[in-house]
Amino acid sequence: MNTLNLSEYPHRRHNPLTGEWILVSPQRLKRPWQGQVEHLAAIQRPSYDPECYLCPGNLRASDQRNPNYAKTFVFDNDFGALLPDAPTENINPNGVLIAHSEPGICRVICFSPHHDLTLAQMPVPDIRCIVDTWCDETIRLGERENINHVQIFENKGSMMGCSNPHPHGQIWAQYSVPTEIVKESENQSAHLAKAGNCLLCDVLKVEIEQQIRIIDSNDYFVALVPYWAAWPFEVMILPRHHHSGLISLKPEERQAFAAILKAVTVRYDGLFDVSFPYTSGIHQAPTDGKDHSEWHLHVHFYPPLLRSATVRKFMVGYEMLAEAQRDLTAEQSADILRGVILPHT
Repeated sequence: MNTLNLSEYPHRRHNPLTGEWILVSPQRLKRPWQGQVEHLAAIQRPSYDPECYLCPGNLRASDQRNPNYAKTFVFDNDFGALLPDAPTENINPNGVLIAHSEPGICRVICFSPHHDLTLAQMPVPDIRCIVDTWCDETIRLGERENINHVQIFENKGSMMGCSNPHPHGQIWAQYSVPTEIVKESENQSAHLAKAGNCLLCDVLKVEIEQQIRIIDSNDYFVALVPYWAAWPFEVMILPRHHHSGLISLKPEERQAFAAILKAVTVRYDGLFDVSFPYTSGIHQAPTDGKDHSEWHLHVHFYPPLLRSATVRKFMVGYEMLAEAQRDLTAEQSADILRGVILPHT
């Protein structure tokens, strides 16, 4: 019998995707806040900004001119973190200090021609265009011989390091499978070998039974606060049916994916009545040609806001040196997000 009250006493929770643990300290919510307070400027952007590098028809910093695009627009990042022509070379001078070259491609996806519309403000059919673009780019990049992983993500807001306010996302496709993906692959594979079932299918089954961390759902997708969430209002989106990646989604599932993305981001904006900052990203199976039946497609949302639009969560001290820690439990976060009053559509 469970006797520990998880909403009152400190405890650790296990993240089955990464194998890591997180310290949860709900009793700390009673302390007064005397930390940093963010000063947020009012965001009033025009539909078109002649100075924006990403608006239709404008000149980018590379002296390349954008077309007068009407939907999504994708181009190779002018200052990409990865280069397709990186030389193939390994450096291992003494067996301890090791490096190797990393070829890859970085792409930018302008969500729409409108400078002032975030995902939360876009109609679902326009978000569906973004979903279709993600699928197309996953296929196009993943088929390349030297690309073994495709990472799609969005940094929203200056608080998350976004350098251009025009709503956009990025794709980094590279030769190596990144560290977070390796951890998730290993743990999903281990669960499949031990239980004979997909890890996230099993997680989703429990979440649907308990109904205490789910914040939104439709016929094909569920949005929930993960039991092991590290960020105060972290959210994960999962397809109800097993998919290892975007490319196997059926048309009706793509539409439902667009709808659940809209639902989550609208809730975020309504939480503190502010254009909510976050980093979000799609995790899917590597494109290395191997069987990845253990993989279950999912989306992570990591937002930094803690108690209000002006109080931010920082990963510092114990969290950088020991393990992640949070005060607000996943159940409390889900209850708060579910309670957001949504605008009439």
